[in-house]
Amino acid sequence: MDNGISSEPARRELTRGVGPWAATAVNVANMIGTGVFLKSRVMTCNVGSAKTVLVVWLVAGLLSLAGTFSYSEIAAMMPEAGGDYVYLRRAYGRLVGFLYGWIAFTVARAGSQAALAVGLAIFMNVALGGALDHWHFAFSAIGAHASVSGLTLVALGAIWLVAVINCASVAAGGSFALALTIAKVGLLLCVGVGAFAFAAGDWGHFMESGTAGACEGVAISARGGIAGFGAAMLGALWAYDGWQNVAPLAGEIKNPQRNLPRAFVVGTLVVASLYLFVNAAYFFALSPAEVASVPASSSVATEVLKKFLGPLAVSMTAVALMISSFGALHASVLANSRIPFAMARDGLFFRSLVRLSARSNVPVRAIVAQAVWASVLALSGSYDALTDAVVFSSWLFYGLVTASLFVFRAKMPDAPRPYRALGYPVVPLIFLAVTAALLVNTFIAAPHEALRGVVLLAAGLPFYWYWSRHPQT
Repeated sequence: MDNGISSEPARRELTRGVGPWAATAVNVANMIGTGVFLKSRVMTCNVGSAKTVLVVWLVAGLLSLAGTFSYSEIAAMMPEAGGDYVYLRRAYGRLVGFLYGWIAFTVARAGSQAALAVGLAIFMNVALGGALDHWHFAFSAIGAHASVSGLTLVALGAIWLVAVINCASVAAGGSFALALTIAKVGLLLCVGVGAFAFAAGDWGHFMESGTAGACEGVAISARGGIAGFGAAMLGALWAYDGWQNVAPLAGEIKNPQRNLPRAFVVGTLVVASLYLFVNAAYFFALSPAEVASVPASSSVATEVLKKFLGPLAVSMTAVALMISSFGALHASVLANSRIPFAMARDGLFFRSLVRLSARSNVPVRAIVAQAVWASVLALSGSYDALTDAVVFSSWLFYGLVTASLFVFRAKMPDAPRPYRALGYPVVPLIFLAVTAALLVNTFIAAPHEALRGVVLLAAGLPFYWYWSRHPQT
């Protein structure tokens, strides 16, 4: 009986249905979330001037670009579903690969998706004038009574809508990612062009200081000097995070040897250019002191839009943030659902997740499993604490993947390399040095979060022990 799922998963292969534009869009959409709208205020408080904020955005963009050079060579060599999981497993063994996949599935990616969905619901609520605050759904089951808020229902609806879209086909998912990315880029350009064209700005703002700003919620210890620059860098890197997220989709990208490096590098260059342009527009419309004094409950983009849109700016910014969050959610689900699929294929995760749909040839069960877990995190409200705790492990794995470039050059000197990392070995070494500094800084500045990240990593060890001795495939 044909139930839509292949009964012989090992005989089926993923379809290479994602073209170069869609692959680039996945990376761009993963990066552009809410950071460019929300982080400039805190970064101004961290470093004190408009020029330095722009320098931080540039340096963070260059660091992300340096990472893409290494990823491009490795991904073009091994264009398989799973991305980082595959690279780490081949470079360091099954345990390291599994621990990456464990963190990605249980916390990092699912937690990020839960946070994006909840953020989308919050922005929708703002755009609707708080209507969702008054909407509650009550139900009873097995004698227990529960109530779900309108915000939570919208968040869950977003998670499952994206899951359904991605179950259709990888080509459809890629096309939808491209359409959403065009919309997101268009929104950012509208904010920037509108500020330059219609706001009564002043180029002299770029020479002013923001140290007199209110800096609500920004600790004194994170203002000025090396500590302030480091704090601003973390904020900018958070906004760029996702520059590597097309990697898990590598098994479904057309002509991956050519298109993967383009997706990594072009996507990062596009986002870096947009971030610099929009932030320049912010400081043209507002002085650094005004930027630093934006309330924590608002955003710099909202205050800039108020210069020429008036009260309508609040709703317009909320709509922009809602679209941006939805695009990032879709791109994350599209790419990262391939990580549990790759783990299941190697016998290191639930066996059923390796099965492909006979109709669409996508890993439907892996997509559904990811949606289920993201929904649990959204309902529990624990996603913020979890994602804060994996900053350490995320950057640890970024560094390990970049270091694997040296491993593969030594172990596989004659392997075909359609793309060779630009600036090797200097550029990868710079990336590794900065990554090491960020890891050390995380232990110093946020030791509890770093230790929780280590604990979450260790929590995967019993599961690895079980699956490595009872292979699932």
